[in-house]
Amino acid sequence: MPHTFGPDVLAPVILDRREGPYGEVVLRRRGDDFEIIANGCFLMDTSDGRSERLLIDAALDALPAGRPDPAVLIGGLGVGFSLARAADGPRWGRIAVVERERAIVDWHLDGPLAGISGAALADPRTVVLTTDLVAYLRTTTDRYDALCLDIDNGPDWTVTEDNGNLYSPAGLADCLARLTPGGVLAVWSAQPSAEFEQALRNAGFRGVRTEEVGVVRGVPDVVHLAIRAAR
Repeated sequence: MPHTFGPDVLAPVILDRREGPYGEVVLRRRGDDFEIIANGCFLMDTSDGRSERLLIDAALDALPAGRPDPAVLIGGLGVGFSLARAADGPRWGRIAVVERERAIVDWHLDGPLAGISGAALADPRTVVLTTDLVAYLRTTTDRYDALCLDIDNGPDWTVTEDNGNLYSPAGLADCLARLTPGGVLAVWSAQPSAEFEQALRNAGFRGVRTEEVGVVRGVPDVVHLAIRAAR
């Protein structure tokens, strides 16, 4: 989620910096907000969580009416807005979160981000899987009614090169296989991508569409939505 900061904005304060298997991750505080930086790339902050919440709401709205206790997989813990939104909703059943960066999980469990996600992590429906999302989708036999994925600034702006595999034909095939019939794939992006919409159609998804959330400057954040056929 790229932001442009004006000259009067407070300089960030680094709270934690760690080297992990995928590079450097940094937690910063800027005024009252927290920011996550990965390999020098701004990922997200706590200033406005509307699009992260839309990721969850749009997926739930797109599910067939009356589906009991749908299971959701959230790809990327981030600053916790998507997880908190899912846990706030009584309709969701199992809530799984895949986050490959141990540092980010720690910042939520007993660090500065616990104020956002603490109640959600304590929810008995929630499980955190500290693993790579692409590898998990390729190897697990678990199935979900919704996949809500937010691990990059979008399919055209990946944090690490290997993340591009998620948006490849093979990665989208893995997403399709992990969904129950009628299940929903929701992918967060910092900008619309007509090419990704076509890739979803090519992968066999139905009902491909994009929902936008306006930002103060620049192009809107979006959620790409796609449905696995009911049969």
